[in-house]
Amino acid sequence: MQYLRLRVMRDSDVPDVLALNSAAHPAVNELTEDELRALIGWCDVTLVASDRDGRVIAFLLSLGSGQPYQSENYRWFEARGVRHQYIDRIVVGAGARGTGVGRAMYESVFERARERGATEVTAEVNVRPHNARSIAFHEHLGFRQLAEQETKDGTVRVALLARPVDDL
Repeated sequence: MQYLRLRVMRDSDVPDVLALNSAAHPAVNELTEDELRALIGWCDVTLVASDRDGRVIAFLLSLGSGQPYQSENYRWFEARGVRHQYIDRIVVGAGARGTGVGRAMYESVFERARERGATEVTAEVNVRPHNARSIAFHEHLGFRQLAEQETKDGTVRVALLARPVDDL
């Protein structure tokens, strides 16, 4: 089994996280360093996975309800009035796929959601451009689609997903 270490993101991880995020485009939207740092500031779950050599090979960012984050998808979930824990993005580098690191990160998000009294964990997945890997991952974890919406001025269409906290 591959060695992986899951830990809280550090400020020194930002360049590696930014590089992983950019490499994952268009599955996730690109961010500048300032945008990434602002997003991290709203998140209460900021995780990275590193390999034996300390290289960041995966990351996850998640935030609870009530934040001033202006993401179209986050705002959609906020408008529902349900206490939720939103997963803004997860990126697992090619060398870490299939190791269980994504599921481990999601388990941490569900634990945080329970601590906060949230009733569900929410996320979105691109259906245009199609992100088959993420769709399969979320289906496997029991997320259900609530709706779809056009974002980024009609250049991206997402499936808006949720899973009750008590189902993990």
